[in-house]
Formats: sequence, C-alpha cells, structure tokens
Amino acid sequence: MPDIPIRGFDAKTLSRLKARAKCNSRSLQDEAKLLLEQAAGPDKAEFLAMARKWRKKFKGRQIRR
Repeated sequence: MPDIPIRGFDAKTLSRLKARAKCNSRSLQDEAKLLLEQAAGPDKAEFLAMARKWRKKFKGRQIRR
C-alpha cells in the first residue's frame, strides 16, 4: 500500500487530530487514514450501489410536504 507523507501541520491541528484519534480509540495514522478516505468519498461504482440500495429501501414511499 502506498504511503503519503504529510508535512507542515501546525501544532494546533496535530494536537486536535491526536485528541480525536484518542477519543475514537484509534492511532493517529488510522484516524488520518479514515478522514482522508471519507473526504475522498465513494467511487462511481460504490455510489451507484448505494443509490440502488436506497431506491430499493424507499421504493413506493411518498414524500410528505
């Protein structure tokens, strides 16, 4: 798996990221990886699969206004 070295974090950002990782019982690396994966979002195939799942789940329901 490729690595991405990230340089230039200011101390405050790094401190907040470490605190977030600790709160979520994850390592700093795992927390940063999760955040980057979430920010990247799903690829087209994953998005279409999610859309199909939601359409199936809500099929026949009407929107209340």
